[in-house]
Formats: sequence, structure tokens, C-alpha cells
Amino acid sequence: MDTQCRIGEDGPVPFRSSRFFCVGSKWYFTTREGFDSGPFATRERAETGLKRFLHVVRLLPEEDQQQIH
Repeated sequence: MDTQCRIGEDGPVPFRSSRFFCVGSKWYFTTREGFDSGPFATRERAETGLKRFLHVVRLLPEEDQQQIH
């Protein structure tokens, strides 16, 4: 869990949890919107999947990004 303030944050640190979780032997990541993606064979592959997801989101037009965030 991240217990430090991020750049631009003031006040108490909000609750944060990991985006990655394991069910059985399979790994998943979750987005802010509650979308779970997986299964992945390893946590490292789940991390790569999240990076790819975030890259695609950044390619979307600004108005579509707002709907996702």
C-alpha cells in the first residue's frame, strides 16, 4: 500500500491498494473504474498488461480519456 503523498496532493494520504491481485495461480490488474483484466501467468505479465492498457488510454482523444478517468 502506498502511504506517501503524490505530487500535487495536500492533506492526509488517501487509502490506496495494489492494482495487482492473484487468484489461484493467475494474476490480474484492476483499473480505477473497477475493470479487472487477466488472467496473466505472472505478476510481471500483469504489470506489462497494465502498462499497455495505460498506453492505449493515453492515445485516446481527451474527451474519451475523461470518461475512463
